[in-house]
Amino acid sequence: MHELSITRNVVAICAEQAAGGRVRRVTLEIGQLTAVLPAAVRFCFEFCAEGTALEGALLEIIETPGGGRCRACGGAVALVERYGRCSCGSNDIELTAGEALKIREMDVV
Repeated sequence: MHELSITRNVVAICAEQAAGGRVRRVTLEIGQLTAVLPAAVRFCFEFCAEGTALEGALLEIIETPGGGRCRACGGAVALVERYGRCSCGSNDIELTAGEALKIREMDVV
């Protein structure tokens, strides 16, 4: 379960950036094409935050959709997995969205 190590890293980064403050809320952006399960991150968050500046913090997760651009016709393609097919029939798709996992914001007091 790689979500546990990802969540540990998110907590460590947020605690470091809080510089001694208490974190009340963390907003993560998780792309649909990252192979990271938001439910698993949510499950791990409370455990990983225990004893840190994030203990008791609210975790908000924004799931961003996957998307690509067809190299054959230039059309936009919505993706739910890393591979897809354009309406023109081509499967030569360049990924343009949904691959990011980032800490979007956090509230520190």
